[in-house]
Amino acid sequence: MNLLARRPPPWLLILADTVVAVLLALASTASPPELTTNAVTTALCWLLAVPVAVRRVWPEPAYYSAILLGIAVLSVQANRLMPTVVAALAIYPVATGRPVWRSAIALVSGLLVNGGSLLVSMSGPAQYSNGWPDPVFILGTAWLVLAASWSLGTAARTRREFAARDARRQAEQAATDERLRIARELHDVVAHSMSMITVKAGVAAKVLDKHPEEGRKALRAIEEIGRGSLAEMRHFLGALRAPGSAPDSTPLPRLADLPSLARQAAEAGVQVDLSVNGTVPDSMAPAVYRILQEAITNVVKHAAPAHCQAGVSVADGRLRISVVDDGPGQRMLPGRPGGHGLAGMRERALLYGGTFEAGPLPERGFGVHASWEIPGPA
Repeated sequence: MNLLARRPPPWLLILADTVVAVLLALASTASPPELTTNAVTTALCWLLAVPVAVRRVWPEPAYYSAILLGIAVLSVQANRLMPTVVAALAIYPVATGRPVWRSAIALVSGLLVNGGSLLVSMSGPAQYSNGWPDPVFILGTAWLVLAASWSLGTAARTRREFAARDARRQAEQAATDERLRIARELHDVVAHSMSMITVKAGVAAKVLDKHPEEGRKALRAIEEIGRGSLAEMRHFLGALRAPGSAPDSTPLPRLADLPSLARQAAEAGVQVDLSVNGTVPDSMAPAVYRILQEAITNVVKHAAPAHCQAGVSVADGRLRISVVDDGPGQRMLPGRPGGHGLAGMRERALLYGGTFEAGPLPERGFGVHASWEIPGPA
């Protein structure tokens, strides 16, 4: 979860700062016995509270104003607490919103100016400081408060920078994953359509002279397959065109498209017995379709004419895919470890933490099997 998303709105933070500023001013003008209170000191105390109220709007001007006004307050009143508290509150947004070197300069300036004004205010008789600790303790406490506030602000800025970098890395990884997914989809679309087109073109070339109607039927099938594939490719290439660009509205494949896939395979010489048992989650339907598409395409490319049994079943919380044919068992050229089709199917199965197996059958044919668990309701 993004921690930055839970931050209060800016106006609420400014309102809270204003309330704190008013409380500080009231506390400084409450006329304690050891402090003098008159019109000048009251006005200076209220002015000193202003940087707290505007510290998030103008961080650096508010901080340096707090330091200078603190000198003025200390020159007319032994109120050593408020100038230090105001400076500490004002340096926090400087540390959170400015580079380290600038906030460090602000810290050193505050330590020197605030410390010097405190020492000057304690150099004479302690006329208005009855009961205060000795100067070393006061100066050390003031510097500790300023440094602690700066450290907290610097830590908060560093934490936000790390969170922002992590969010960017996650966004880049998501974009990379999406492009890999699109690359797999493009491979499946191109491999399937080109396989079907090649087969149908071969049929048309053989029968066009003697059986022109069959030849025209094959050519119409080529046109239909080509148009559908081009539409899908435009959709995926639109997503790759530029980061953030919106792809076309072509829907992802669904299990309802499987009968059309079986018909195309039948026209290419592969009879597909298709069965779907159970309810496949919508989020998994594109992956299931692509695995079946690639497996059937491999049968068309390497085993046609053949008979193929393709099944999808959902039982006991597990989804299973099986594509088995009775054609030649070889699915790759000798000496090659495997094609992109099998690798793509394996990637899709492993994406859901599942298993994938593919290989020749003992007697004849080739089998593809994939399965994975279906998460239950949260």
